[in-house]
This record gives sequence, C-alpha cells and structure tokens, in this order.
Amino acid sequence: MVKYKKSTRRKVMLERRRVLELFEKEKDALQAKTQEGIEKNRKGKFTLRLTDKTGKPLANTAVKLCQKTHEFRFGANLFMLDELETPEKNQAYKQHFTGLFNMATLPFYWDSLEPEKGHPRFAKDSPRVYRRPAPDLCIEFCEKHGIEPREHALAYEQFFPKWLYGADTETTKAALETRYAEIAARYADKIPTIEVTNEMLWEKGRTAFYDDADYVAWCFKMAEKYFPQNELAVNDATDMAWGMRPRTCSAYYSYIEAAILKGARIDAVGMQFHMFHPREREYEATRPYYDPDALYAHMDLFARFGKPLQVTEITVPSYSWEKEDEELQADILEYLYSIWFSHPAVEQIVYWNLVDGYAHVWDPDPEVIAASQGNMTQGENYYHGGLLRFDLSKKPAYERLDTLINKAWHTEGEFNTDADGCLSLRAFYGNYDLTVLKENGQKGEITFSKKGENCFALVL
Repeated sequence: MVKYKKSTRRKVMLERRRVLELFEKEKDALQAKTQEGIEKNRKGKFTLRLTDKTGKPLANTAVKLCQKTHEFRFGANLFMLDELETPEKNQAYKQHFTGLFNMATLPFYWDSLEPEKGHPRFAKDSPRVYRRPAPDLCIEFCEKHGIEPREHALAYEQFFPKWLYGADTETTKAALETRYAEIAARYADKIPTIEVTNEMLWEKGRTAFYDDADYVAWCFKMAEKYFPQNELAVNDATDMAWGMRPRTCSAYYSYIEAAILKGARIDAVGMQFHMFHPREREYEATRPYYDPDALYAHMDLFARFGKPLQVTEITVPSYSWEKEDEELQADILEYLYSIWFSHPAVEQIVYWNLVDGYAHVWDPDPEVIAASQGNMTQGENYYHGGLLRFDLSKKPAYERLDTLINKAWHTEGEFNTDADGCLSLRAFYGNYDLTVLKENGQKGEITFSKKGENCFALVL
C-alpha cells in the first residue's frame, strides 16, 4: 500500500473525489429521480383486514409489521464459504454475508467443478479447490439462512476443463449436454436463476464450438430443455454492458437479439460492473460508468427486450484501507445502488468479492494462488474491492449498504386498523413478521409481492 505525506495525501484524495463529478453535478435532481423510482418501483399499497372468528371487524387494533427481507435480490458471490484460514474468520464471513444479502452466486465453473472427466465435485466432501466451494455446501448454507442461490456459469467457455481443450464442436456439445443434465438433476429445483452464457466476446476460445455463430442460441435451447422452470440468464462483461454508446450500437445487445431471433429463450439480462482500472487512471476510465445519464440509458436499452436486468458482478475499488479511500468507495456504491434499485427493470444487484485479499488471481500455479491470500498487490486483490477488510472488519462500504438495504429501504412500525378493521399502507415488497398487539399477541408472516394481490385477511 502506497504511503503519502499528510499534505500529499490530501491532494491525492481531492483528485480521487473527482470521480464523483457526474453524480454530484445535479445531485438534488438525481436524488429526486432515484427516490421517485424507488417509491414507484419497489413499494406498493397493501391492505390487511382483521376480524374475529364471527367475522366482526377488529377496529382500532394495533399491529406491528417488521420487514425481514426484500423481494428484490441483493447478493454477492459465495466463493469463500468455509475457505478462510481460521474457524473464526469463516464464522465472521457467514455472519456478515447473511447480515446483508438474500442472494448468493454459486461457482459452477466447469474447470474446477469437473477437473477430471466424469467426476464432478458436487458433494460437500469433494476435494477442495480454492474459491470454489462445492455446490452442495453452498446450497446447504443458502437453505439454512433463507438465501436464494444463483448459478454461475453454465456454459462459460473461458472456464471449460482442460480435458475439453481443442475439442471439435460435436464433442463439445455432447459434453455440455451431459453437464446440463447432471446439474439439472441435482439443482434445478433448488436454484431459480441459471446463468447460461457469460463473456461471449473473448477473442480466442478453448474449443471449436466457441466460434460457432449459433453458440449462444444452442446453449440456451439446451438450457430450456433441462431447466424448463428456471429463469435463464445471459451475462457479459462491463464494457459490453455499460461501455458502448447505448443509443447507437451494442455488441452485447446485438448478440442477445440474434439469439432470440434464432429461438433462444433468454429470460434475464446480466450486466457486470467491475471497475478494474489502475488508481492513476481511475478518473478517466470510470467516466462512462460513473455517469447517471449513461447508466439509465444502458438500462433503458436492455430493458427493451422486456426482460428483467441483473447487475451481476460488482467491484468498486478503494485501492487501500485508508479512511478517505474507503469512504469514497462507500459514496460511489451509494450512488450506484440507488440508481440501479430505482430502475423498474432491475431485479438483482450482486456484489462480487465480499472480503479483501481473496480475489481472483490469473495464475495456474496453486502455490502462487495460495500465496496471494492477503497479498494486496496480486491479481484483483490490488483493487481492495471488498466490503470487508482482510481481517473481516467492516469497511464503510458494508456499513453504507447495510444502512440502505436494512434501514432506508425498509418498512417497520406499529399501525392501527380503522373502524372496519382495515389497515392500508405503502411498504417495500418483501417478507414480513406481523404481530397483533392484543388478543394474546398473535403472530404471523406475510409476503408483500409486486406480483400479488396484496390484500390479506387475518382471523383472530
């Protein structure tokens, strides 16, 4: 970590804070827009009617409502589940994860899930692979804590196993279908969102099939066969999703459109948001991405498909653990999350690495990868893009998201029924605990859904 004199540090931070220029250019107008969008798109009117067993309305009865979780999905990847050095760190990881998120991205990278052909690592007792906890372990954690799992990524060609490198198209298709069938048999009823393809614009692939013009369409048609009840998502890199001019052209938009025209059933559009830029280039490199108008324009563009949008992989760097750097990371994330949460098409926002010091390192040597833990100069560790520090203490970014998700975007309070025993209010969509503050304090659970009728009757 670079150390500066106090005066130099102040100058450096003033320079860094320039990245907020476009967010703060018309700050009041942006705040009004995001608040209006959140109020309109994330809240609804709900009616609760209380009666006794004879059908008599319970007038002027106090009811306590407390939101437990959002219908909207806030998540992160779960790649470090039981992967840390000590039981204490593993426990802290789980506590911090469940304290903030109701969705988890699970690693289904083919190269590490099936490094040996015919021997997939599904079970909890499978051989360990760093940053790749076994799916069964992840599912168990999610089910225990009421977290929705998300699959990543079914046909991500850059992470095909070595035993498939150089294979012809028919061999690759056959292997993919076997993979689809095995994963579907074990997890289709447990994982609602299946991310089918990811990052389709690499120059060179591992197999001949990657260069096939029908790759995306074929992968989705095969996914529809094996995952008929699941949400099938496409996903691609930051510059593909947010970096091209949204009003004129987008390679990502074009290949989605082409696949749909070929009969592919694509249910959701994933949009990565990794700010992997060196500190000295941060200002110029992030201008297209830290621009509210551009962000809304890109979301509007992909919303034309009539499919929900998912912000799938988010990294916003702090570059260090210095107070000012961490506060800036929190400020940026507050703007971004408010914008994304306000847009009607967005249904998921998924941060990437929860903890600093355990990010991806592009090196095939396991010893190099193991040595990278806590080394903040190696690989993606450089960016300090986590919400927790290496010691699992909370960064301001974690605290800021906690304030947004669990406090600002949260409904809780005591309310009274009217003369007809009815209670009407606007509240965030999600699951609620309900307590009637009389008649032995009867308790229950209700779900306020954007897709539901949201009229509830409770008989005491």
